[in-house]
This record gives sequence, C-alpha cells and structure tokens, in this order.
Amino acid sequence: MDQTTDRSRRAGYTLAELLVVMVILGLLAAIATPIVLNQLGSARHQTAQTQVENFATALSYYRLNVGQFPDASQGLSALVSQPAGAAGWNGPYLDARNGVPTDPWGEAFIYEVVGPGQVVIRSLGRDKQEGGEGQDADIVRTVQ
Repeated sequence: MDQTTDRSRRAGYTLAELLVVMVILGLLAAIATPIVLNQLGSARHQTAQTQVENFATALSYYRLNVGQFPDASQGLSALVSQPAGAAGWNGPYLDARNGVPTDPWGEAFIYEVVGPGQVVIRSLGRDKQEGGEGQDADIVRTVQ
C-alpha cells in the first residue's frame, strides 16, 4: 500500500461521525429555538407598548394644537396628514412615511373615542382577539 492511499483514507470523516455531529446540532437547535422564539414574542409585545405610548404622546400634541382629539372617522391618520377642518394642525405628529404604522403582528391599531376629551388606543396582541394573557394580552392606553 502506498503512502498516498493511506493518507486519503484518514483525511475524511466517516458517516457515523457526521451523523453524530448532525444529532448534536439538532439537539442544540431544539433547545435554543424555543428560547429565541420566546424572546422574539416578548420583543414584539414591548414594541407594541412603545408604539401605543408614541401614539399617546402624538395625540397629546395634536390636542394642544387643534384643541381636541381626532374624531373616530379621522382616527390615527390625523396624526400623519391634516384632516379637513383641523385648524392649528402642526404635524405630522408621527414619522410615518408609509402612513400610520401597524402593530408588530401586522394589524391596525384600534382608535376609539370613548368620551369628550378621552380616547383609547389598543392593539389586540399576538392572538388578535380581545383579552388574553402574556404575549396574547391586549395593549391598551387611555389618553385624556
């Protein structure tokens, strides 16, 4: 047997060695994936909370300039483009080059006028249904 043939036999990995490595990588992925996905869900929920707070601040500025909150038909789009009859509007109040932003799950934020001088901004959370707990919990902010 010459030296070249002997070296080529030792240079590669066996199928068993490759399978062991694949199993180890699979186990690591199975352990790490739920942790990463949980962090991603938590980050989306925190992002939605931050967006709701940004809307609340923008609505407060809008009210200072215009004298009232946007009505239900104007909604949050009044923060991006001036609605008819909004004297004193000094916006845009949001940096929304593509219109009013959606929540991290791709849904529009809900804007409700609940009384004179009181509005509510809400995201239904990950499950897109009212109620829920944890990452499925609604994010709600009342602005007065």
